[in-house]
Amino acid sequence: MPKNTICLWYDGTALEAAEFYAKTFPDSAVLATHRAPGDYPSGKEGDVLTVDFTVCGIPCMGLNGGPVFKHNESFSFQIATDDQAETDRLWNAIVGNGGQESECGWCKDKWGVNWQITPRALTDAFQDPDPAAAKRAFEAMMTMRKIDIAKIEAARRG
Repeated sequence: MPKNTICLWYDGTALEAAEFYAKTFPDSAVLATHRAPGDYPSGKEGDVLTVDFTVCGIPCMGLNGGPVFKHNESFSFQIATDDQAETDRLWNAIVGNGGQESECGWCKDKWGVNWQITPRALTDAFQDPDPAAAKRAFEAMMTMRKIDIAKIEAARRG
């Protein structure tokens, strides 16, 4: 067991979510499922209680804890992408599978987990040694949902 594992709360859908993440994100896998040894408030003996999985190499555990707690924007996975094709693929997988678009490269999957699909070109633009170029890139990002790398680079160039 890793020293640190991200625990994500689900309402009976931890395995479904983990399987989606494993097929969508590189270096991701479902590692194990663990069944409840007895009845619990949100399930019965033998139900999937927890799922061990990785998302881009990060160890996670999905806990089928029931409907009490919901995900919110105070936690998100930030996924760095190398090009527009990767940005589009990940964004479209999340949003197209019952998720929701948000602002500035953020989206939410159908389980309520938040994702930042962040092209490296965007973070590079924010670190431009020319403060005016960084500001132009930032202002362009503020008008977007899914990040458009060509528009970020055009704004950066002025």
